[in-house]
Amino acid sequence: MSRISVSGFSAIARPAALRVLALAAAGALASCSTIENLNPFGGEKYETKILPDVPADDIYDQGLARLQRRDHGGAATKFEELEKQFPFSQWSRRGLIMQTYSLYEGGKYEEAAVSGQRYYSLYPATDETPYAMYLTAMSMYNQIPDISRDQERSEKALVIFQQLVEKFPKSEYVEDAKFKIQVVRDQLAGKEMSVGRFYLSRRNNTAAINRFRDVLSKYQTTRHAEEALYRLVEAYLSLGIVHEAQTAAAVLGHNFPDSQWYKDAYGRLKGEGFEPKVSSGSWMTRIFQTVSGRRTG
Repeated sequence: MSRISVSGFSAIARPAALRVLALAAAGALASCSTIENLNPFGGEKYETKILPDVPADDIYDQGLARLQRRDHGGAATKFEELEKQFPFSQWSRRGLIMQTYSLYEGGKYEEAAVSGQRYYSLYPATDETPYAMYLTAMSMYNQIPDISRDQERSEKALVIFQQLVEKFPKSEYVEDAKFKIQVVRDQLAGKEMSVGRFYLSRRNNTAAINRFRDVLSKYQTTRHAEEALYRLVEAYLSLGIVHEAQTAAAVLGHNFPDSQWYKDAYGRLKGEGFEPKVSSGSWMTRIFQTVSGRRTG
């Protein structure tokens, strides 16, 4: 995790803006530096106060100090001040990436994702842009639920990781992004398999086939491809579409010859009096030719 320091950045002068706190009684008392409290019983007096602006580098350092104390919320608030007080400046930009980091480290993933997206939308080509994208994707990644639940965050994380790899292929975050892409794809394939099995158990073979087809079309390099092919053997045999069942078994045997799923598929076909056999017009053949670059069968 690279640390961003203030070195190399000069303080940006800001026109002196004095924040003046004054209370006015009924009537003009412009010449007075203090006024009496309107409480008829007396009491405190209110004084006009001039609150000086805090330099940008001081605010930044205050944010860093809070990070060192692991006060991530306080740090994020400090870095946010930079954008408010020094808009459209390099301090504003630095504050935004550090705000994103602080929120992420504090486990505020929703807020971190919003802040990160805002950064690379405003600054699509800075040195910190790949890091902003990585933090945004990781914020989604860290919220991925189990496969029984909606996978919207998985899909969002996948998109941002892929954009990071495509736009910044030499970034230091690319290697981990590629690994996370495989993990997320496996998660999404697992969700499709779960739904497909549900349909298969309800004898809704057509709906099940559509789910297993999605696994092979979108996630054929995941560990779920083997089972998807076996389930297609089951579903197609149940519908009496023998040539597709034979093709699923043949593709399974060609790509995963030592798989238990292939042994089960072969036994299932033999039990029905058939052998694995590729149908050249099958959608499965086209998919695996594209993936492997060789003919199946």
